[in-house]
Formats: sequence, C-alpha cells, structure tokens
Amino acid sequence: MSKNLYQKVWDAHEVGKLKNGQSQLLIGTHLIHEVTSPQAFGMLRDLGLEVKMPHRTFATVDHIVPTHQRQEPFEDELANEMIEALRNNCKENNIKMFDLYSGEQGIVHMVGPEQGITQPGTTIACGDSHTSTHGAFGAIAFGIGTSQVRDVLATQTLAMSKSKVRRINVDGKLQAGVYAKDVILHIIRTLGVNGGIGYAYEYGGSVFDNMSMEERMTVCNMSIEGGARCGYVNPDTTTFEYIKGRPYAPEIASWDKTIKEWQSFASDSDCEYDDVVNIKAEDIAPTVTWGINPGQAIFIDENIPTIEESIASEKETVELALKHMQLVGGTAIKGTKIDVAFLGSCTNGRLSDFIEAANYIKGKKVAEHVHAIAVPGSQIVAKLCEEAGIDKIFSEAGFEWRGAGCSMCLAMNPDKLVGDQLSASTSNRNFIGRQGSATGRTMLMSPVMVAAAAITGEISDAREVFNNIGHGA
Repeated sequence: MSKNLYQKVWDAHEVGKLKNGQSQLLIGTHLIHEVTSPQAFGMLRDLGLEVKMPHRTFATVDHIVPTHQRQEPFEDELANEMIEALRNNCKENNIKMFDLYSGEQGIVHMVGPEQGITQPGTTIACGDSHTSTHGAFGAIAFGIGTSQVRDVLATQTLAMSKSKVRRINVDGKLQAGVYAKDVILHIIRTLGVNGGIGYAYEYGGSVFDNMSMEERMTVCNMSIEGGARCGYVNPDTTTFEYIKGRPYAPEIASWDKTIKEWQSFASDSDCEYDDVVNIKAEDIAPTVTWGINPGQAIFIDENIPTIEESIASEKETVELALKHMQLVGGTAIKGTKIDVAFLGSCTNGRLSDFIEAANYIKGKKVAEHVHAIAVPGSQIVAKLCEEAGIDKIFSEAGFEWRGAGCSMCLAMNPDKLVGDQLSASTSNRNFIGRQGSATGRTMLMSPVMVAAAAITGEISDAREVFNNIGHGA
C-alpha cells in the first residue's frame, strides 16, 4: 500500500496503541534548551526516574542568552539560574550540551541541522513550538510542553494522535525579490492561521525541489504559524549533501546504505493525501505582515485591509490589529516608518540569510532613526560570517553585530522593543508583546526586505531599493 512520508515515519516509530486510541510513539531525537527543561528534570527527580536514553537527547542554550553582553554572570539572574540548571542536568544525566563556550552554541533549531543530528525518517521533539523547522530534512518534528519533555526524558516516547496530511504544491518560478519567507507567509495568508489544525503539511512542487536546505527550514519553521502540527519536505539529494560529513552524520562507509534507507521514507508517487493545495509561484510577491498574527499579511504593493471589507468572523481581529499597529485600513503598507530592524531568529538567522542581505546593504547606511541589529542564529554561522567579512558589512552599514541566540524574536533576554516602537523583523511571530513590549509593533518579512526597511527607514519594496535583486529559489 502506498504511503506518504508522515505515515511511513509514524508507522516506523509506533511502539504500541493505547486504550484511548492514541499511539505510543518513539522519539528518535530529543532537543532541549534552558527554558522548558529545568522543570521537566525536576519532575523526574521527584518521581525517582532516570533519563531513559540520554544519547538521544541534545541540549543548547538560546532563548534567554544575552546577545550583547556575553560574559557570565549575566545581568539577568534568571538567565544565570536557567543556564546553570541545564548544565547541571546535562552533566548528571550524561547529555551532550552545546554550551556558550563550545563554539557550537546557537538556537536549538539551528544546532541540530549544523551538527547532522537532524536526519530524515525520524521523529524529533523539543520543548519549543518551532521544532517543525527540522521537517525540512524529511523528519516528523514537533514542539512539546514541559510535561511532555519529562515524558520523553523518562520513556523516550510520547502518547500522540495521528494527524491528517495536507500536500501543498508550489510550482513555477518565483519572481525576483521573492524568498522562502514570502512563500510561507503567502501560504499562511492563503490557508489561515488555523487552517492547518489537525494536519501535517507536506511541502512539494518545483519551488521546494529547487530550494536549498536553509530555505526549506525557513518554510517548515513557520508551519506551526499556520496551525499545522508539523511541516516537512521529502528528503532528496539536496538533503543528503547537506548532512554529509557533519559531526553526527552517519559514517561514510555506510553512506550509500543510509541514503537508500532515507529515500525509502519519501512519499510514494501514488500515495494519497487528506487534502491537496496548489499555488502558483508567479502569484507570490514580497510579503509583509500588517497585523497581529502571521496570517495578517499582504504583498508590499497592496493596501492594508479595512474592517468593512473583512469577512464577519475576522472583523473584530482586524479592528484590534489596526488599533494596535496604529494603521489605517485602505492605505498603503509601503512607506510605514520603522524604528527597529531585526535580522535573526530560527526562521532567518542562517548563513544564507546574512549573505543575501549583505549583498544589498554593502556600501549603504541604516537610516539615522533606525536601531538595527543582526543576530547570527549560531556561533558557527557567526564564525563563517566573520571569516567572510560579512559582519563588517553589517557593522559599516550601521547594524549592531551580536552574539548567537534567539534575541528579539521573543525577547526573553535584553533585546526588546521599547514602548510602541515598530520593528521590521525576520522572526516568525508578530503577536502583541512578542518582541518584549506590550505596545511594541512587529512586521514580519524576508531578510532582504528588512535590509531595505533599515536603509530607507520605512517599509519598502526591496526590488525598488536595490538594483538587480535576485530571489530565493
């Protein structure tokens, strides 16, 4: 019987059926960080339990780590306590940790792929909603809560219900200036922030076939913003070449055999899906969020929606969004003044993101009134950027070049908006208060669009700001 990747991976990891109809699922890889793990380890101690399979768990610090002042102790006592707790828990339980001084620390969803820990055909769980990032490798990856972190540590399994699978095809050729971030924002805008509830998203079509692994990670990262439990791309040669030779990658001696196994998890050509959505690549333009959830997005040359033209079920949210964002429906998004430009996060803090943005900001200057920060998602990305002189390009343009971490994506660290500042951001959420201020305002967009906003001081069409602009896939 033909199956899609989700079904194959599920079947390969199902330990048993529970009386309530759920499956007991083996978790192949468990990733932890300093925020959601301390309580889980505490619960294990209270129950007198040990970590079942410590070799399947990997740790790093990212959420609460300062990106500016990196010397310990940090000013934030909570950050010190959380990081020290993770160190102690990893040491006591023989868990590999990519610590601050390892040269390999970074956002958990970047460390896994960089190290070759993230691999096709497996299940991956982490106490972070954007674990869906790892689905780019042909894995079933999802975020879990602290009590589930405890369950994985104790049993290496989870009780879960199977999702339906929606195939999303994006075919054709992307316009110049359109990147992976625009693709996923368009998908979320089209299907809605609740459209994926109960589903896993399988991304396919010529656009995804041609994407790099980093671009695929950007799309899969934001699957959760569309309500999906996870999102994935079938593994292919691009996947295998990315993993090959990394520290935790399979041995070269068994490489061909491993590839055949990984390929076997890819969806069968004649498999069935619960739903199929087809999108034309040519229809996607550079996209910017205007509201308070990632689905409230428009193309850069479109006007902000009005309350009157919104469907009845969305009028209240649109009204709240316009009020919070201090915008007027029916007016252009282009030209909206910004205060902060943030380039980073597990969505767009990778090497290719900084290379692409650097190509266009070189020789230019950030607008005087804009506070711009560039935050590599990992120490490895930072090192590669610095070796290539990319950090200098950003610094000379007026960006602050920071240390690796989550930074202003969620502001569980000193990087926060102040008052009602408006941020042009490459992160994944524009919720009220997400970037550290209850009145702060966030607009999501691609790295090149953030670069354009930083230079002009307002939301701009990067295609007009920069000449001969390329595209992401």
